Amino acid sequence: MKYSKLVDVYEYLEKTSARLKKTDAIAKLLKETDSENLPRIALLLQGRVFPAWDERKIGLASQSMEKIVSIATGFPEKEVGARFKKIGDFGLVVEELAGKKRQKTLFEKSLTVEKVFENLQKLASVEGKGSQERKFKLVSELIVSAKPKEAKYIVRTTVGDLRVGVAQGVVRDAIAKAFLDTKTPEKAKQAVSAVEWAWFLRPDYAEVAKIAKKKGLSGLKRVRLEVGKPYHVLLAEKSPGLKEALESFEHPALEFKYDGARVLIHKKGNKLWFYTRRLENVTKQFPELSDFVRKGVKAKECIIEGEMLGFNKKTGKPMPFQSLSQRIKRKYDIEKMVKEIPIQVNLFDVVYLNGRELFDKPLSERWKLLKKIIRPVKGKFKLAEHIETKELHKADEFYRKSLAASQEGLIVKNMDAKYHPGRRVAGGWLKVKPVMETLDLAIIGATWGTGKRAGWLGSYILGCRDGDKFKNCGMIGTGIKEKEGAGGITLQKLTKMLKPDITEEHGNKVKLKPDVVVEVAYEEIQKSPNYESGYALRFPRVLRIRPDKSISDADTKARIERLYRLQKGKIR
Repeated sequence: MKYSKLVDVYEYLEKTSARLKKTDAIAKLLKETDSENLPRIALLLQGRVFPAWDERKIGLASQSMEKIVSIATGFPEKEVGARFKKIGDFGLVVEELAGKKRQKTLFEKSLTVEKVFENLQKLASVEGKGSQERKFKLVSELIVSAKPKEAKYIVRTTVGDLRVGVAQGVVRDAIAKAFLDTKTPEKAKQAVSAVEWAWFLRPDYAEVAKIAKKKGLSGLKRVRLEVGKPYHVLLAEKSPGLKEALESFEHPALEFKYDGARVLIHKKGNKLWFYTRRLENVTKQFPELSDFVRKGVKAKECIIEGEMLGFNKKTGKPMPFQSLSQRIKRKYDIEKMVKEIPIQVNLFDVVYLNGRELFDKPLSERWKLLKKIIRPVKGKFKLAEHIETKELHKADEFYRKSLAASQEGLIVKNMDAKYHPGRRVAGGWLKVKPVMETLDLAIIGATWGTGKRAGWLGSYILGCRDGDKFKNCGMIGTGIKEKEGAGGITLQKLTKMLKPDITEEHGNKVKLKPDVVVEVAYEEIQKSPNYESGYALRFPRVLRIRPDKSISDADTKARIERLYRLQKGKIR
């Protein structure tokens, strides 16, 4: 299959913002694609060459592209870099330069989808001495053989920034339209639900598209969990408060909302796999968890869920998620990290047991089954803190116990509810957390944006007062609009306000004289050695600019410390 056919669709998708038109274009392409290329096309439409859960990554940063484009087009690296700084998109840079490239191949052949896919997949397996050069060669070989528009999308796919506006929901709807009966609203709804269900259990639209084409609606409905492969987990909705959460269910259970990482434990005989809720395979990163499971799980085959906490080895106290995330991301020095950040796993659900899916069982039954197959490993591997009550005073006492244990709050669960993977289900799980006060902070640094944000400052460093200095406490990129008319401050206006305050510029990063104060909301405050203040805001977002406040009115490090202790239940 010619790569140009896919590129024509990319071009159309980039130019249209209408979701239905995008869906129609993708459905038409999928329908016309042969069975062998269908998985490749399904992935490439998402800017991928591996499923989201696959450990293999292309492994080329955008910085490498400057050299690759130079090799492929013959233009000096400095010129490529200068054009990128101006345009903010290596795809557009290579499209422009490939049109007048100084190196021409003697025998140009049409690029195929197979060739592009194969070369990009090979990037993940190139290792050892000279690996960088071999990777550069794999990509530059494609660019040299490509027409300008083809080169644009090869580069964008390589750096993971396709920019054609294809969300997962569009791919889902397109698969339904391409291979299933969607002639009536009722049939269309049924088709989309079947595709979505299959994707929840097999998070790979390449595989789902193949099933839809070969086996149709009934084949999608027959998709089941597979031990060893990840799935999309059930998620909790926010509740306004503990009282409202209790009143939502006839038979509520309360569990600690741990400040850790969701872990999916797959066991099949002696084989074990561990995944995060983001579908990351972390089996190698947590070797001690294998020991816990072999000692503590009395089932031949199962999939159980829990929350993994990191602990301070000196104090024995739980560490925030940000510390545990160091272990999740670590690929080397695993044994060193095992000693530095020991873990505890708190188990709360079982969704598969000895050949049977348990989605249709109410939580009350799943909890009983879980208790039967778990043999706790003291202090390391145990059932989650769990009580069942409708009484507010008991629930409040349990809530305070969670906060005092440095956890985030509670999850209130409906014991009558079934498990629905991949969704926040009404009548399922509700999370209750303290409502945090907003902070007024100064913008003390920023990064120049790329792509649609080129020419604007896009990510901002927030600072709190500490004496006569400002110390960073987080980075923010959300809560600021790209366009006028959507309400709130725009990137363009904020950039205009901040430009006069630039004191230093290094590459795409700038330092700013503290001058502009913003009101910031956030999910929680965490301790962090990566920030000068010692604290980091988790999921911060700008609520508004505070022109009424001077820099002397910005919040202090001391206030952040107090709020940190308050959220952990250490201040009453």
